[in-house]
Amino acid sequence: MESIESMRKVKRISLIAMVLMTLFSFTNLIGFNMAGMSVILGVVFFFINDAIEKQPTRDNGLDIKAIGSNLKDKRIWFWIVLPLIMDAICIAISLLFLPEYIEYEIERAGAFVSIKLGILPILQFLFFALGEEIAWRAFFQKQLNKALPIVPVLLISSLLFALGHFEVGNPVIVLYGLFFTFINSILYGMVFYKTNNAWVSTISHFVANIFSVIIFILL
Repeated sequence: MESIESMRKVKRISLIAMVLMTLFSFTNLIGFNMAGMSVILGVVFFFINDAIEKQPTRDNGLDIKAIGSNLKDKRIWFWIVLPLIMDAICIAISLLFLPEYIEYEIERAGAFVSIKLGILPILQFLFFALGEEIAWRAFFQKQLNKALPIVPVLLISSLLFALGHFEVGNPVIVLYGLFFTFINSILYGMVFYKTNNAWVSTISHFVANIFSVIIFILL
């Protein structure tokens, strides 16, 4: 009975958290810019659920010891590298047809992290990538995947993830950026789905972000 009650508690907590994350993701669209709260909530409720469920570390979606074995699987590298390739395509297309996007992206990202190479900015990028992966992959995606197949789960979570990156600006530029954010979110979700490890999806996320920063600096 205690186990059943604990599971019900986990489901209630997860549902409340996921609804709140969804609502906060939409706040950027109406000018409140509180989407960052989705990440904070996701991280907090991930650890709350983990404490209630008392899962072994290898099953909770954040197993640091499994990184090595995950990376030994050559098939996962295809998914890990794809976001970096998508960022390269995004930047290349924008340079040819939408150069204003580069300035928009630098200004948007620069509001949170310094667009330069150094220990502190690199640690900031790693911190933000890990937070987003715990919130949107290890918590939101994993919990929603208990109720829905992986394809709609990836589409729903990635739509909300992209909306959380919305900033007011030229509609064409904004939609262009959100499209690639949406695609990369699906790819991070695939990395997590195949490894059940947010550390590995964080590596993919972090590498793609650092690649973009390097290109922005060179430009």
